[in-house]
Amino acid sequence: MNDLTALATTLRSLHRPGHPLVLPNIWDAASARLVEAAGFPVVATSSAAVAESLGYADHQQAPADEMLAAAARIGRAVSVPVTVDAEAGYGLSADDLVGRLLAAGAVGCNLEDSDHRQGGLVDVGRQAEWLASVRAAAERAGVPLVLNARVDVLVAAHAGGGVVDEPALADAIVARGKAYLAAGADCVFPILLHDPTAIRQVVAALAPAAVNVLSGPRGPSTEAAAGWGVARLSAGAGLWRLNQAALAERLAVLAAD
Repeated sequence: MNDLTALATTLRSLHRPGHPLVLPNIWDAASARLVEAAGFPVVATSSAAVAESLGYADHQQAPADEMLAAAARIGRAVSVPVTVDAEAGYGLSADDLVGRLLAAGAVGCNLEDSDHRQGGLVDVGRQAEWLASVRAAAERAGVPLVLNARVDVLVAAHAGGGVVDEPALADAIVARGKAYLAAGADCVFPILLHDPTAIRQVVAALAPAAVNVLSGPRGPSTEAAAGWGVARLSAGAGLWRLNQAALAERLAVLAAD
């Protein structure tokens, strides 16, 4: 537990607004080792990438046992802190989730507020209670697990179709973010937030707390994110998609030979 505490403390210290922690999210032990070898200080998983690499769809379609076994293989493969995209917690109790993450060698996790059973978003109060229970479980375990609270306001908005006005939804994102921070989260992750004005709004409203945004084709560069006060920049499933596209292209060449 002493090693896990040190890794968790290191992970938390790397969340500095204006100095983004860049996370090229991965899916297995081999890709985790490549990230560490490239000099990145943290290994982070993508639930979509892990699930799809195991033959399942994202959004808690993969069994928890398989997802956490993959996390354990990743944890054994590297010496840097590991943070796991734990989706909505897989229906596990807080103590079970925290215990299994720590057993896998993970010292951080993403927890999202999408309701994968009924659709839409989990009630903000209920999600805050869930995050508080995870924080309490981590304290009982004696490891300061780094909680990244994903806010899925824009996921729900995009599911409704049509054009999404991100600045108009900034207040709703901030309200959830503040509730989650008060419950014990260390970082707020408004996924799919790409509009520069909206990012600046959210970062300013949640300051001095850490805010995580996606990089990639629609996301900001590291330099831009730093200028806006972002503390964490994630690739999400981006590298997995590039990997799969490259593999498909090569297979097409081989099939044509």
